[in-house]
Amino acid sequence: MAKIHLPKSIKRFKDWSRHIRRLHLVLPLWWRNRMSRQPIVHIGGPAVSLTTYGTRTRRVYLAIESIGRGHLRPSTVTLWLDEAAVFNQLPLELQRLVQRGLTVRLTPNYGPHKKYYPQVTSDAGGARLPLVTADDDTLYPAHWLATLYAAHTREPGLVHCWRAKRIQTTPNGIAPYNQWPDCGDNHASHAHFAIGCSGVIYPPRLQAALAAAGDGFMQVCPKADDLWLHLHSLRNGFKVRQIQQRAVDFPCIPGTESVGLVNFNVNENGNDLQLLATYSADDISAVLAAARTGP
Repeated sequence: MAKIHLPKSIKRFKDWSRHIRRLHLVLPLWWRNRMSRQPIVHIGGPAVSLTTYGTRTRRVYLAIESIGRGHLRPSTVTLWLDEAAVFNQLPLELQRLVQRGLTVRLTPNYGPHKKYYPQVTSDAGGARLPLVTADDDTLYPAHWLATLYAAHTREPGLVHCWRAKRIQTTPNGIAPYNQWPDCGDNHASHAHFAIGCSGVIYPPRLQAALAAAGDGFMQVCPKADDLWLHLHSLRNGFKVRQIQQRAVDFPCIPGTESVGLVNFNVNENGNDLQLLATYSADDISAVLAAARTGP
């Protein structure tokens, strides 16, 4: 009689269950893209900015559709591309979204910084609405944008996010990134580090500071936009506050997991190398003081 390996069976079942759940989330968005004529934007919401590249370009419409069907629709949604060939011949899914309010613009290749930098340095932001950054591989729930915007409205002097990490210290300074735990509270602190994948909202004054800072990130942290955004939040007095006490990860779009910066930034300690190149001694001292004294 064949021996049954229960742990492998359980893992296979969990993988299939997760796959089915994600298909359940994706299919309505696929249908919506083909059939809906409802605009994905509406006056009164914040601006939303995101970027994509390579094979993800075929699936980014799912993330945008998930944002556009929310309880609160953004005033603008801008997708930044650095590939002229793709920009000049958008996938049909994106062409449909353009007809419903999506703005697609061409930008130099700033890596992951394309998510926000061309937005804050161009006329795309208009009158500097609060800016929400989104990822191209995430399916956002209907309450996602409304909750972020409500948090900003209550406390506009903070950076609000759905997911943050708590920066840890050692006797010699800041601990390696891999040792930073998920944030477990919703207090505001300079020792909280916003993670962009779940969504972050940036106040207009911080956007202006990011624009004034220029593209120095290309020399010090070209693959770590979260580091640069935290640095300038710190320098300009904006503490980071997680929406809930528990850090939230939203479902990932199927087929996007294998492409990304996580291997370099996390698995190969790229975040630690870039942090040392980016933060000054005074910046590190400020973070350490916040981490050691609590919120």
